[in-house]
Amino acid sequence: MPIIESKVDALSPQFRQNREEMLARVAEFRAIEAKGRAEEESKRERFHKRGQMLPRERVHMMLDRGSPWLELQTLCGYKMHDDKDGSLAGGNTIIGIGYVAGVRCMVSASNFAIKGGTMTPWGVQKGLRVQDIAMEQKLPCVGMIESGGANLMYQSELFISGGKTFANQARLSALGIPQVCVVHGSSTAGGAYMPGLSDYVVMVRRNAKVFLAGPPLLKAATGEIAVDEDLGGAEMHCQIAGTSEFIAENDADGIRIAREIVRNLDWNKHRPQLQLREVRAPLYDVDELCGVVPVDYRKPYDCREVIARVVDASEFLEFKNEYDQQTICGRAMIHGHQVGIIGNNGPITVRGATKAGQFIQLCCQADIPIVYLMNTTGYMVGTESEQGGIVKHGSKMIQAVANASVPQITLVIGGSFGAGNYGMCGRGFSPDFIFAWPNSRTSVMGGEQAAGVMEIITREKWLKEGKQMGETDEKMLAAIRQNIIKQFDRESDAFDASARLFDDGLIDPRDTRKVLGYTLSICQEGRARRLQSNSFGVARL
Repeated sequence: MPIIESKVDALSPQFRQNREEMLARVAEFRAIEAKGRAEEESKRERFHKRGQMLPRERVHMMLDRGSPWLELQTLCGYKMHDDKDGSLAGGNTIIGIGYVAGVRCMVSASNFAIKGGTMTPWGVQKGLRVQDIAMEQKLPCVGMIESGGANLMYQSELFISGGKTFANQARLSALGIPQVCVVHGSSTAGGAYMPGLSDYVVMVRRNAKVFLAGPPLLKAATGEIAVDEDLGGAEMHCQIAGTSEFIAENDADGIRIAREIVRNLDWNKHRPQLQLREVRAPLYDVDELCGVVPVDYRKPYDCREVIARVVDASEFLEFKNEYDQQTICGRAMIHGHQVGIIGNNGPITVRGATKAGQFIQLCCQADIPIVYLMNTTGYMVGTESEQGGIVKHGSKMIQAVANASVPQITLVIGGSFGAGNYGMCGRGFSPDFIFAWPNSRTSVMGGEQAAGVMEIITREKWLKEGKQMGETDEKMLAAIRQNIIKQFDRESDAFDASARLFDDGLIDPRDTRKVLGYTLSICQEGRARRLQSNSFGVARL
């Protein structure tokens, strides 16, 4: 297979500038993640004093030591609702894909150390997204619960969507995907259905509290006075109500029992026999990815330079390489997985759209996953493009993306604007996974373009009305223009987009190859695994 010959000079001033700017963006989003962990860490003494582990400590103990761990959506809800400085980013949950007792699982933990683990509107959306991933990739779910339930200050924004999380739990069970739940503390009101709808429940003695109405609400609603242990303690649920199958003496014991449950699922017995693949490192250092791509999406670069540092042996069989140079398509291997790759060297032209649409269909014919390296300002506009059928051909490319039958993984490594986001399998097209680099931008268009459009429309309107523009009008238009640019720049920023779950998380460019290899493996196993489904899920009777 042909080898990509890199033309990048790692000693050039441009490379060094790119690298410094990219590493600064990486450091910025890592600092946001660190703020949340520091907030949790500040509660360490309080948790340990009452004999409990911090939420992230629970996650670490649940996971197999030394195994891969891919945390998802760490910037969920960043600077939204109650999050003023980024310290509450993450939606008050810790969620990712890792190994428990040798089984690859979706692992989650309520972050009770932050706002009592209450669910924010974006935290609910995060939960829904990971449930979709678990269903699509057939991943057992292991949850560690200690939460005050919904954040009542935002109940109107999360009540209905919160109900969908419970519907998804029922569907997961019916599909044959087991859910194991450890209740470490309070799980009340709607949160009581989280263990109630799980297939296996472990409750920690004296700490777990599961009831639809706690003592204060019960007294207010009915006048009945009850203590929380009688109302919803671990012993009551294990000995009387039968809501819990296992009782644990402390957090660590609960995690031990959960790991035993997962081990005894014998989940890997039905694991498909996957081909052992030869893995060859790229010829170029993956660390160079930070210098290959400019932080400013408006500066051009060749996406083949990214491909050369991600794919096995830097080998890439390019498809129709002389037909269109704006949209790059070709076959390669990543960690031994055969993939089709579609990348951007500019706007998607008529030829680029037809080329990509055909390539997607060929990948589906051969059952080969597709990786999108998105960096585009959108589809090419202008008289020539319109007469050439850009709407028709662009639509056919979008149709191919929407109906592709193979796994699709998207990386937003630069601009993600307009319908280009759709043609390159953005969030709205339900890729199996979508991640973004910290320099990425996602918007209907760039801020300057949006400001220019609004200015032209305003001037034409005033012209039709016969209005003469004076100095004051010009100043007003200039101020409006700057406000629009600032708004679009803020809203299109990678951190803001990730806060709204436009992606499954920001990643360091240097982790790109590892993330792709891991998610391709997840998709391969998920597609091949057979489940033992039933009609309604497993219920406690």
